[in-house]
Amino acid sequence: MISAEDIRHFPPSPGVYLMKDDSGRVIYVGKAINLKKRVSSYFRAGGDSRYQIRFLMNRVAAIDWIVTDTEKEALILENNLIKEHRPRYNLSLRDDKTYFSLRLDPREEFPRFTIIRKVPRDGARYFGPYASASAAREVLKELCRYFPLRHYPLKSCRQRSRPCLYYQLKQCSAPCFGRIAPEEYSTLVEGACLFLSGRSSEIVRIYRERMNDAAQRLAYEEAGRYRDLIRAMETTVERQKVAAVGGDSDVIGMASRGDMLQVSILFIRGGLLLGSRSYPFAWEMGGEEGLASFLFAYYDQEVIIPDEILLPIAIEGGDSLAELLSEKRGKRVSISTPRRGEKVALVQMAVKNAQSAALERERREEERGEVLEELQRRLHLEQLPARIECYDISNIHGTSAVGSRVTFRDGKPDKGRYRRYRIKTVGQADDFAMMREVLSRRFREHDPDDPPPDLIVVDGGQGQLGVLTAVMAELGMSGVGLAGLAKSRVAREMAGEEVVRSDERVFLPGRKNPVVLRQNSAPLLLLARIRDEAHRFAITYHRRLRGEAALASALDGIPGLGPAKRKALLARFGSVTAIAGVTLEELCSVKGITPALAGEIKDRLERQDRG
Repeated sequence: MISAEDIRHFPPSPGVYLMKDDSGRVIYVGKAINLKKRVSSYFRAGGDSRYQIRFLMNRVAAIDWIVTDTEKEALILENNLIKEHRPRYNLSLRDDKTYFSLRLDPREEFPRFTIIRKVPRDGARYFGPYASASAAREVLKELCRYFPLRHYPLKSCRQRSRPCLYYQLKQCSAPCFGRIAPEEYSTLVEGACLFLSGRSSEIVRIYRERMNDAAQRLAYEEAGRYRDLIRAMETTVERQKVAAVGGDSDVIGMASRGDMLQVSILFIRGGLLLGSRSYPFAWEMGGEEGLASFLFAYYDQEVIIPDEILLPIAIEGGDSLAELLSEKRGKRVSISTPRRGEKVALVQMAVKNAQSAALERERREEERGEVLEELQRRLHLEQLPARIECYDISNIHGTSAVGSRVTFRDGKPDKGRYRRYRIKTVGQADDFAMMREVLSRRFREHDPDDPPPDLIVVDGGQGQLGVLTAVMAELGMSGVGLAGLAKSRVAREMAGEEVVRSDERVFLPGRKNPVVLRQNSAPLLLLARIRDEAHRFAITYHRRLRGEAALASALDGIPGLGPAKRKALLARFGSVTAIAGVTLEELCSVKGITPALAGEIKDRLERQDRG
């Protein structure tokens, strides 16, 4: 174990330090303005009062350092080293795929809004974020009532013989058919952007001037359209109004509960509270370090960077982080800790959101623990089923047969432990033999990083459970709980129209009758959820293999048509059927498709169609 004496040679300079265990593996990466002062703080007299710090330091065998010229360079280097080593005690913030934003590229001919997940720096304008795709679609639907912009790609619009249905609904101005002048369409785009930016009062003022101008020109129909738009927007703005600061801000709140840190973000856009999001993660260090690590990890993703970030506590390196975010955004970004006024109230609101989310997470974890304890009692398991694996088979008459394994840890999906198996030894429709192959492959390979679970569930009744029991006996494995979950059956009464549904049934080894778990009880719902997830995972893989087989039968073997070109054709036209219906010129418009190759593709697909 390293001692305080070893630290006296550390330089008093900005840089990054790497803590390593006795095997030489990096377990923590940190940055500091003064390396010697920061690392020495872990070894101050009496030791650090935080249990997590003592727990970490007991595992540190060596500390390396890298000196940088500036604090900003240390921040960048720390982030790169965390990505490279993935240390056990650093914050792990997975890429959040549930954020959605509205994108508009003003460089397009007749720009339109699209819903996207990530926000690359590509020169387009982005608005959001929104919590879900449905929320983003609702905003877009409302927006098109006021600003009837184009809905579909320009090429597909121009392939039509007449404007789409949205034009009839007055939610599209049909610019691709010349129903609106380019200058007027640009005005709609400008108004939509101002509206999403929270500058509705400015739009109302502009539209009121245009309404008056149209009335003076006796263009009463045009004036009436502006009047209706003004009324609708004023109603919407009144409904959305909240007491908030102006501009675009992300307001950060933080709550610490044991070894967990909960961070909440309030999204303020144009002075309106657009939504919020909470992130829980395990954190062994102090709150200030955790918040700084979270901010860099979060804004290192492709997300919208606002004008201002408000924090509940000051962080070391805040100015350097603001400088980095300003460079990434291309506009100035400020990071501050407000002390008075409306901004303090917003930060307090974010902190309350974080505290509430932390309490709710603890409550759910307690409930999951109670469910697992009840499941242990009812299934007579030797140990708590903290880790559960479930297996399923998917095939059609033995073709494209696959098996799936899903893993749940503490009642939650552990997707890093999901596995897919392509059936290799069974050529006919024999689910029992396929299950035997999957289970044998799983448990014959002794992977120390993937030990056996506490409970194994198979999708099926006594037959599939018998296969599982036999495989475990052959391999000499004991101490693992085994169960089979059979789906409920649906039957119709012979004498009437009533539909009778049997209960979900849980079978155990050596027991003829199923265990009776109350329907809709938490333990049974957990087992059903795990079984359904295994079925979803298996059938998704099965469909993918069937699709690949269908593609291979249609396009494989054409000289000069490799995987990349096949993928490009499908991305452009959508399906093999659509490819068969396009012209040679359209095929040649795809990168890499020459006239000769296009002729080969058309000839092959026509021969298959005749066959």
